[in-house]
Amino acid sequence: MEHEEVGMGLAIRDHDYHTYAEYLNWPEDCRYELVDGVAYLMAPAPTLEHQDVAGEIYFQLRRALEGKPCRAFIAPVDVRLPKADEADERIDTVVQPDVLVVCDETKLDRRGVRGAPDLVVEVLSPATASHDQLLKRRVYERAGVLEYWLVHPADRVLTVYRLVEGQFGKPDVYELLGHTPLGVLPGVTIAWDALVRRLPKPEY
Repeated sequence: MEHEEVGMGLAIRDHDYHTYAEYLNWPEDCRYELVDGVAYLMAPAPTLEHQDVAGEIYFQLRRALEGKPCRAFIAPVDVRLPKADEADERIDTVVQPDVLVVCDETKLDRRGVRGAPDLVVEVLSPATASHDQLLKRRVYERAGVLEYWLVHPADRVLTVYRLVEGQFGKPDVYELLGHTPLGVLPGVTIAWDALVRRLPKPEY
């Protein structure tokens, strides 16, 4: 199956409009995300650096949330984002965040998550940066994700968007140093120093 490149973003499957019903029947050897009916081919297997960052964030969240109602998950998990109350099969936006936290257990089912997670974390790579920073940021804002983290391993920077009155305001930007608290999960922080020491040295 051929895929078309769109600008500097991810390749698209075709120019057809797709729904979750079709998505469920596609071969498992190709992973896609649906955004407003457009199927974007996900990047090849992430780098070890990407997986180390995502895995460490998930590990810290999982440990911090032990015994609490909120649950942390790591990709691949399908997150269906309905625009209203449409049936699953008619949903046209399905994404797979790198790490996510859901505090409302009614959003969880055997297929994954239906509705906005409380926290979404995406670890940026050159192949996915524009997709995550532009397209998926708008999707998460529209869906009502309360807090959206973009981790830039190469630059050692974290960008945090928080939902205020239905919109992501100006982001806060932090260095990957010490601890960063989560606004949406009081008392929970992510520690960076040991992780950053493991990462390859930045290339300039």
